[in-house]
Amino acid sequence: MLRWTVIFIILAIVAAVFGFGGIAEGAASIAKILFFIFIVLFIVSLVTGRRKS
Repeated sequence: MLRWTVIFIILAIVAAVFGFGGIAEGAASIAKILFFIFIVLFIVSLVTGRRKS
């Protein structure tokens, strides 16, 4: 699960660089969506990572 959160944050950063730099306007909205997906996955990984088996 943590690997997916890292992948999503890297994609969000790349999309943000392209979108906010004026290269592609659509990438800014993609970056926002990926950022929120990253936040949700990060919170889920924190909650499930604290449980002891």
